[in-house]
Amino acid sequence: MQKDYQIFGIRAVIEAVNAGNTIDKVFIQKGLKGALFSELETLLRKEQINVSHVPLEKLNRLSKKNHQGVIANISPVEFHSLENLVMNVMESGETPFFLLLDQLSDVRNFGAIIRTAECTGVHGIIVQNKGGAPVTADTVKTSAGAVFNVPICRVDHIKDAVFYMQASGIQVIAATEKTDDTLYDLQLNMPLAVVMGAEDKGISPSVLKSADHRAKLPLYGNIGSLNVSVACGVFLYEVIRQRKNNL
Repeated sequence: MQKDYQIFGIRAVIEAVNAGNTIDKVFIQKGLKGALFSELETLLRKEQINVSHVPLEKLNRLSKKNHQGVIANISPVEFHSLENLVMNVMESGETPFFLLLDQLSDVRNFGAIIRTAECTGVHGIIVQNKGGAPVTADTVKTSAGAVFNVPICRVDHIKDAVFYMQASGIQVIAATEKTDDTLYDLQLNMPLAVVMGAEDKGISPSVLKSADHRAKLPLYGNIGSLNVSVACGVFLYEVIRQRKNNL
């Protein structure tokens, strides 16, 4: 994490939140107490900021500075409103094309996916407030700067975004091995949102159940799955192929 994307100390983090900075995540030393710390905790809960309580050793690995038991990651990008983004795309006359990431955790996978999304004309990426990868310096680097070109929205729960997409006339397709249908069995010309899951667990059961369609990629080797950023690239480019050929 580059130093420009981190702030240290209880008071500094409080001031950053109150100033309206976009905070991705706050790391707090386990067992931290005191009046100022209580003020910070109250503020973080009010603003629904992602918090992780960690041992002192973890904080020391994150930074050698005098962090006072608190380190916050500042997002290098501003997040968009899902409702406004969907409305703007619908009004543009273009066929909506969104990507939902269900608790993807690796920042480099996140960056690689953002880069592919930008190259395939995805209108926006939706992530969950808690449990997903933050936008860090590694994300920016891996995305080759694409993170500044693709709108990113944060929601409390990915399932809420699924329901909002469906209410807006956008079909939701989940990338999962838990289906008999392959990606190439589906028509993808309609307004569409693709859901990709976490590296280890895939898409959560509630999100999977809510999707309009489920599709997998055919695998012919001995390894049972692809890296999520690679799989995502295949899904996004199949959408482009079908739309270009008007299938």
